[in-house]
Amino acid sequence: MRLVTRGDLDGLTCSVLVTSVEKIESIELTHPQELTDGRFEVRPGDVLANLPYHPACALWFDHHELVDANRRPQAGFEGRYGIAPSTARLVHDYYAERLGARVFERYGELIAGTDRLDSANLTKRDVLEPERVILLGFTIDSRSSLGDFRDYFLFLGMALRSMTLDEVLRSPQVTERVERMRSDNEKFKNALLHCSWVDANVVVTDFRKLPEIPAGNRFLVYTLFPDATVSVRVQWGPRRETVMATAGHNIFERVSWSDIGHTMSLFGGGGHRGAGSCPLPADDGDATLRRLIDELKRQG
Repeated sequence: MRLVTRGDLDGLTCSVLVTSVEKIESIELTHPQELTDGRFEVRPGDVLANLPYHPACALWFDHHELVDANRRPQAGFEGRYGIAPSTARLVHDYYAERLGARVFERYGELIAGTDRLDSANLTKRDVLEPERVILLGFTIDSRSSLGDFRDYFLFLGMALRSMTLDEVLRSPQVTERVERMRSDNEKFKNALLHCSWVDANVVVTDFRKLPEIPAGNRFLVYTLFPDATVSVRVQWGPRRETVMATAGHNIFERVSWSDIGHTMSLFGGGGHRGAGSCPLPADDGDATLRRLIDELKRQG
């Protein structure tokens, strides 16, 4: 049985929980867009977590909006889908009902922190001076620009099952990434200021011209452009074969009523109400990007 998940904190916590109670032989990481586009092969018996549904899977857990580009789950599917702070919370609830409320008791802080980070229920201090699970989450966030993280993800999955959270946070693998984020913080801040502009209520950050994006916290943009209600970040995807746009509500000024996940689904992507992503054509002169910005401006 394989576990297929996304390489972020929610996917990591899902992997820790699922591998604690299921006989998982291997873990595969992929992006939701890979499933939406049919570029990732889901095998019979796979467990999918934090990813769109696929009829071949044995178990499915997700808390993102079902959009037109996604397959609809079969009636009576095994797993759990619903509105929740994180997919990990749904995994917890599913197994707690079957194996007892204390099945994941030792992971309480990890699950609570995952809920907070995945739903962006953060304070400015969490962004400027992150600690514990929130800090750990930023070290595995692909938008922190810390490079390849597959081996790091697998290390964290094993470490969190065999070590205390304090021990994991003190490990060389984690502290190296934390130090890089802290040392690059001023560079990242300057890159945001140089590559961003505000269009009505939307702050747009285009990192495509940078040879390398400094390591940094993706929520920092809201401390620099506090009047924007929505952010859009544009950067090259893996191997510079695609352009990806990610969008989200300002987490400190939650006044936007737009549904980001639905909006991104109009452009071939998805997400949930507060955040989402979509691919952009690399050869249309940014016409699609302008349409996306206009749609977010229209929604407020």
